Amino acid sequence: MSDSSPSDRALRALADSIGQALPRQSADGADDDVPVAATVVIVRDGAGGPEVLMIERPDRGSFAGAWVFPGGKLDPADGDAADETAAARRAGARETREETGLHLDADALVLLSRWNPPPGIERRIRTWFFVAGDPGGEQALAPDEVITAEWVRPAAMLTRHARAEVTLYPPTWVTLHHLADHPDADAMIAAARMGGIPRFETVARRGADGPMLLWHGDAEYDGDAAAEDAASRHRLEIASLPWIYTRTG
Repeated sequence: MSDSSPSDRALRALADSIGQALPRQSADGADDDVPVAATVVIVRDGAGGPEVLMIERPDRGSFAGAWVFPGGKLDPADGDAADETAAARRAGARETREETGLHLDADALVLLSRWNPPPGIERRIRTWFFVAGDPGGEQALAPDEVITAEWVRPAAMLTRHARAEVTLYPPTWVTLHHLADHPDADAMIAAARMGGIPRFETVARRGADGPMLLWHGDAEYDGDAAAEDAASRHRLEIASLPWIYTRTG
């Protein structure tokens, strides 16, 4: 991986931000000062298996040059922030339409996960992830927000990232990892309906091999794990490619 590759630049940015991270407090998950965003994983069945729609961001602004799912920040038109989930659904449908031209029913979006960034880092955004079936229709990409769009199998995109061919950020990477083993699009949506709402309250640490992100269930999440939980893991190691996701229990 060369120093000029997009994935390397993204990795350096992540590593730098981890150095600014603070211990997580109980109120961090609902911090009103953190912007809120929504993103939608649109799924369909392709010839080689289930696929997700991904878009490439321009090489500027937030997530510069990264491959992401359609989405963006909530705005006042999305509704009362007191009902953040409903507002996020509307924002996900709206942003998908604005960025790709595809029309989704906001009420039909299935909640997939919620991501809270580590406290203290720059560009903190609390993001709701939803999943929806392909609504069909012709794409109309927003030229100022999208370079290109591609239907891709989750495992194939992870392989491209491991080869430093594309830029992914951790929530996108982990989402692709979780979707990669489903046999078809219906199974992806059904798993989201039945699996509860995973809440990724992220802690950033620098381990022996470099930066890593931790979530509930990892022995080092609170920094004072009991001895009987010492082998428990729920983390993403991002020191080098390929990234390594581990979840035990």
